[in-house]
Amino acid sequence: MNALRNKVQLIGRLGDKVEIKTLESGKIVGRVSIATQEVYRNTQGEKITDTTWTNLVVWGKQAETLEKYTDKGSEVAIEGKLSNRAYTDKNGNKKYISEVVISDFLLLGGKEKQD
Repeated sequence: MNALRNKVQLIGRLGDKVEIKTLESGKIVGRVSIATQEVYRNTQGEKITDTTWTNLVVWGKQAETLEKYTDKGSEVAIEGKLSNRAYTDKNGNKKYISEVVISDFLLLGGKEKQD
């Protein structure tokens, strides 16, 4: 069961182009959000689409590859681990962030078709 600890798998569409940054250390980091959807029918029989946005972090060559081959709306499958961190904003308020650090990804297709 150790292989299942802190493992996240998501399939969804990217909310924007991957934002790449080179840190002072020389490491490359990419950030983007992914939208996942659950579709179900409520008690009245109406179709409900529930969208959840998740922040993603990707490092190194994977960040460069994801940035190069995807765009806003690209469908991807990702695997990674859930990470939580905290920081203090410029007003002195403590902020908490949950994000998925990508360990692997698969490009599933192009951008969503617009009608």
